[in-house]
Amino acid sequence: MSLLLEAPVFNLQASLEAAQLGIDRLELCANFPEGGETPSAGMLRFLKREIDIPIFVMIRPRGGNFVYSPKELLVMKQDIQLLGDLGADGFVFGALDAQGSVNESACESLLRAAASRPCTFHRAFDASVDLTGSLEKIIQLGFNRVLTSGGENSLEEGLPQVMALMEQAKERIIILPGGGLKVAHVSRLKESGYLKEVHASCKLAKAADNHFIKPGLSFAGTPLDFSLNFGIDPQLVHEFKSIL
Repeated sequence: MSLLLEAPVFNLQASLEAAQLGIDRLELCANFPEGGETPSAGMLRFLKREIDIPIFVMIRPRGGNFVYSPKELLVMKQDIQLLGDLGADGFVFGALDAQGSVNESACESLLRAAASRPCTFHRAFDASVDLTGSLEKIIQLGFNRVLTSGGENSLEEGLPQVMALMEQAKERIIILPGGGLKVAHVSRLKESGYLKEVHASCKLAKAADNHFIKPGLSFAGTPLDFSLNFGIDPQLVHEFKSIL
């Protein structure tokens, strides 16, 4: 049985290309520079009419840490309800407390809002103080999967820890390896016997349509490249699909 390939997508172009090229599931996000935030309702509604693969929606009201105020959690809950009504097939979120542990009460509230839709605990997991303990809490809460690079900046660095987490989880939850996943990592991950899904952006920088770029203009502290859009790399998708 082939393994499932999920791709995070941050714009309409990448979403449509991913579906066309054979990606099995989308993680729909906004704001690539922040690592993903809640996308627009209009984007989800449009995509549900255009493509027929599952779309999991990121629920993250801002960038930065994963310690949310009561009012931010209310916004997240309302986003889940609204985007669920528009056809979201699942949700991706995570919350920590100020000490770096899984915020169980916050997650319970968000899981209730998601009703029966599957939920992924995202890489807030990698920012937690104790991966082993956090995984047990996430399993007990009832999440369907956890996205992780093993607590490191990339899967390349965290691969041994991801393998250990797969052994810890066994069949109780899906460990979804991601964060710089490369085709070369897949064979090693398969050795665990528990690999079911992988998360890879397969992104490709493409020239944007604009012919004029105002010199020196930036809307953020980190300069943005107005000459590029991110789409999906067909060759990379093919390489992943051939090994999965």
